[in-house]
Amino acid sequence: MKSLLKSTYSKTKLVIVLFAFSCASLMMAQAEDADSLSIGLVRSGPPDHGTRLAEGYLLVYSATDEVSDGDLPFNPHSSYLIYTLDGKLFKSVENHMSRSDEIPDIVRLPAGSYIVDARSTNNGYVRVRVVIKPSRQTVLDLDSTGKKSPSGIASN
Repeated sequence: MKSLLKSTYSKTKLVIVLFAFSCASLMMAQAEDADSLSIGLVRSGPPDHGTRLAEGYLLVYSATDEVSDGDLPFNPHSSYLIYTLDGKLFKSVENHMSRSDEIPDIVRLPAGSYIVDARSTNNGYVRVRVVIKPSRQTVLDLDSTGKKSPSGIASN
C-alpha cells in the first residue's frame, strides 16, 4: 500500500513538473518599450511593439444636417476626411452611427499630424491641421470662435 501511494505521489509530482515546463515554454519576455518588460503568452502574427500606446483619438464637431424621422428632427454631424501631411487620403469618417445619432464619432488614429477636411456651420468647407498625441483625445470644434478653447479651434 505504501509503495502504491508513493508511486502515485511521484507520478503526480512528475505531471505537475512537466505541466510547469510546458507552460514555461509558452511564455516569453518581451520588451514593450525602453522602460518596461512584460511576460506573457507568445502571440503568432506580426509583433505589435506597443503601437497601441502610440495612438490617440480625434473628435470632430463638424456642421450638422437636420434630418426628420417622422415628427422628430435629428441633427447628425456631417462626414469629413482625414489626410496625411503629404496629401494622401488616410480615412473617411461618417461622423455618426445612424441618421438619428447626434453624437460625433471618436476616431482612433496613430500619433502624428493630419489635415482634416470638414464642413463648418459658419465657414463652409475648411481644412485644419491637427496633431494627435499618444493616449490623448484631440477635440476639433470647427465653430469654436468665441468659445473657450486654448488654441481657438482644437484642443487636446
